[in-house]
Amino acid sequence: MQEFLISAKPDLQQAREGWLKALSGERRLSALTVDAYERDTRQFLQFLTGHCGGPPGISDISDLRPADLRGFLAARRADGAGARTLGRGLAGVRSLLRFLERKGLVNAAGSAALRAPRQPKSLPKPLTAVDAKRVVSSGEQLAEEPWIAARNAAVLTLLYGSGLRISEALGLSGTALTSPGDAVLRVTGKGGKTRLVPVLPVALAAVAEYRKLCPYHLDADGALFRGARGGQLDPAIIQREMRKMRSALNLPDTATPHALRHSFATHLLGRGGDLRTIQELLGHASLSTTQIYTGVDTARLLDIYEAAHPRA
Repeated sequence: MQEFLISAKPDLQQAREGWLKALSGERRLSALTVDAYERDTRQFLQFLTGHCGGPPGISDISDLRPADLRGFLAARRADGAGARTLGRGLAGVRSLLRFLERKGLVNAAGSAALRAPRQPKSLPKPLTAVDAKRVVSSGEQLAEEPWIAARNAAVLTLLYGSGLRISEALGLSGTALTSPGDAVLRVTGKGGKTRLVPVLPVALAAVAEYRKLCPYHLDADGALFRGARGGQLDPAIIQREMRKMRSALNLPDTATPHALRHSFATHLLGRGGDLRTIQELLGHASLSTTQIYTGVDTARLLDIYEAAHPRA
């Protein structure tokens, strides 16, 4: 983890380091989540430095009131943070305070009494089936080197064909999907949870083509998808390629790698897939998370109705 200057007394700095190690070690949260919590609590301690008139120690946060936390959220909102960012920031602070409370160092009741900011209800933005097929087509890839074009097509096909998160696709080992008969893939997702996802023949073919052209040896100790210099492929590279394709194919700004996962779920639902099955395929812990796709499908039907009905 990158080192930052922490505005806190040594006792609180040390306790916070213990909390961060527990998040990644004992709770096995993803590196991205731990980084976000580190950043949010660092911002909280910076706020408290001004709020308390100096770097805070454990004694300064031993009995925080809801008003103190509301002041932090108000300061973040003034800096332009949205409801989702504020909610995650409050969750990080609460987690830190609960950790310290279990050690008998603070009282976390003040954070528990504060309601999180109301989150806006936004629907995922899937691509149309036609656009999704164009994005994953090997013939539409813009990379000049054939093996890189094949790699990009294989990654995007897995995102759309199996509903993978980009981190899940790029986390596959070099021995994944080596057999033409591989119809199911075991994926490790958020929180270290594993699930089984289907692999379409077109995805197997795309991975096989990439394997054939890739100039690097793909073994169990390395990643399946490699960058231009042979290291594990960075998600930013695929995101950059999608930006290029948006321009070349005249796609909306919402056409991102993650939109292919949304498209996977939405298109399954539109063709009669049931929510429970889609929940399992996506690896959602709660069915309520998956239910948002019913809103997407309803919105799509209304758009079609309003465009087609003569009295709409």
